Amino acid sequence: MNKDLTVGRPERVLWMFCLPLFGSIIFQQLYNIADSLVAGKFIGENALAAVGNSYEITLIFIAFAFGCNIGCSVIVSQLFGAKRLADVKTAVYTTMIASGILCAILMLVGILSCQALLLLIRTPQEIMADSKLYLDVYIWGLPFLFFYNIATGIFSALGDSKTPFIFLAVSSTANILVDILFVAGFHMGVAGVAWATFLCQGISAVLAIAVVLKRLAKIRTEKKAALFSWKILGRIVRIAVPSILQQSFISFGNIIIQTVINGYGPSVIAGYAAAVKLNNLVITSFTTIGNGISNYTAQNLGAGKQERIRQGFFAGLKMIWTICVPMIVLYFLAGRWLLYLFMDQPTDTAMHTGILFLRILSPFYLIVSAKLVADGILRGTGLMKQFMMTTFTDLLLRVALAVLLSRAFGVTGIWCAWPVGWSIATILSLLFYRRGDWERENV
Repeated sequence: MNKDLTVGRPERVLWMFCLPLFGSIIFQQLYNIADSLVAGKFIGENALAAVGNSYEITLIFIAFAFGCNIGCSVIVSQLFGAKRLADVKTAVYTTMIASGILCAILMLVGILSCQALLLLIRTPQEIMADSKLYLDVYIWGLPFLFFYNIATGIFSALGDSKTPFIFLAVSSTANILVDILFVAGFHMGVAGVAWATFLCQGISAVLAIAVVLKRLAKIRTEKKAALFSWKILGRIVRIAVPSILQQSFISFGNIIIQTVINGYGPSVIAGYAAAVKLNNLVITSFTTIGNGISNYTAQNLGAGKQERIRQGFFAGLKMIWTICVPMIVLYFLAGRWLLYLFMDQPTDTAMHTGILFLRILSPFYLIVSAKLVADGILRGTGLMKQFMMTTFTDLLLRVALAVLLSRAFGVTGIWCAWPVGWSIATILSLLFYRRGDWERENV
């Protein structure tokens, strides 16, 4: 059901809208967590390392899908808030056409460069074959990734956060079961992990797009919506490209960090692969709440209700910290037991690596979560230059410090780079928000 986010008490509106989004991303992350969990428990430590190693490269493709999601979502939110319903339909159709072309190009690039990327990040020989196998299957599933992300962005833009939650809850649960069936039942190894994700995400993508098109058909408009608009595409690109660049540079930064980590051997790679999945679960969840705040912001900007945007910032901060504190306590105190979910009889090195990573990073979730709320406001109002500045500051600091500190303190130095980047970037995001440039933005 479509929902108007421009009416009602901001705190209640955000809780009702963002909680299903939070649940959705938990299930979305279960796709990747399930792959690592099944690989580590049913195949072995090298398989876990292979999936974790490949994951950093898959983030490049996810960056483009995420950018299409955000670009479409923000513009559709603004148009929906302004009650320009014919343009809402045109924005959706335009995004689908443009994203389909982009996806085809990325598939070609991925197929041709997969081996080179794995060699570039110094993938150990003992996990090279499984890493390439996982990536090859993943690349063939890119259309599902793209169109599913577009569908969830459209649902969110229309104020519906429950439908994507239902899709993800069903598909991610099915993914876990199919993972286990293919690996433990059919003994397909890493190929089983990859094909399970391909199959479940494919079904979800087809069903999600079908529901989107059905939902759009029910929206009555005074004039027939155009199938494509260069003007609307330009507006989408203005939001999407910075988001793609942001996520792409983060992915390349993570690849550089992964390259440094790979020099410490498969046990460290496996420990990091398990711990970073847990970390990404939290960060991606907070990012999704930030995306929800972007939708809320964009709808209210379209309706000319800037004061509700300021109220939404404080409501969002309160909401995200309420979720944040229990996660910090869980990771800091129970990290060892969570890591056992991914590793069966792990080496001491792998377990020590994962525990240290979680204990250094988790206390700083309070800081980075505040950044993601402020980023939601900046992105929802179209202030992409400021948004990118904060993101690149975080990235550059993390990558540079990871390389430098690893020389003096080993892998511990790599983990310490995260909190520094997060803290400085958060200060910048909050300063940009407080400066109030977003109050002068119009649709």
